[in-house]
Amino acid sequence: MITTIDISAEHPAYEGHFPGNPVLPGVILIDATLHAIANLIGVPLNQCCLTSIKFLNVVRPGQALTLQFQHEPPSTFRFAIVAHGQTAAKGLFSIDTQKKYAS
Repeated sequence: MITTIDISAEHPAYEGHFPGNPVLPGVILIDATLHAIANLIGVPLNQCCLTSIKFLNVVRPGQALTLQFQHEPPSTFRFAIVAHGQTAAKGLFSIDTQKKYAS
């Protein structure tokens, strides 16, 4: 499945990361990715478990982000985030339906 992730060029995280050379912090990218996938597959966010992630390229303000992901049964998803034609990050997450705590 392919979708887009929209993170405003004015996102406050760019201000301090890094002054004069802004890049999107990885935590913002992970948060947006997990929210997008959870919404698309219809599971609560608190059941999503990030298994692994590798950051490969920076994301600059205003870059369009494309999220590609595929299901690997029974409960794993492989994803890649592409920015400006390059893979910015890739990884795996799983669904844990036994989780009982709030997100």
